[in-house]
Amino acid sequence: MPSLNELMIWRDALEKAKASGVRSVEFSDGRKTEYKSDSEMRAALLRIERQISSMSGKTLKRARIISNKGA
Repeated sequence: MPSLNELMIWRDALEKAKASGVRSVEFSDGRKTEYKSDSEMRAALLRIERQISSMSGKTLKRARIISNKGA
């Protein structure tokens, strides 16, 4: 199991790639992962954030609100 520090580094790398529109991430340990979609990337990020929360004893306090004008 990765350490808390490793998880935080992975999370930061994923967030940086997601923000720049890149779907592949090379982690500091040499692993390279390519995500097929933005939703797959979000799911990976959420899993990492949950692991960080459980290891640090904090609850996940992030809410995502999605809205549209209607179709």
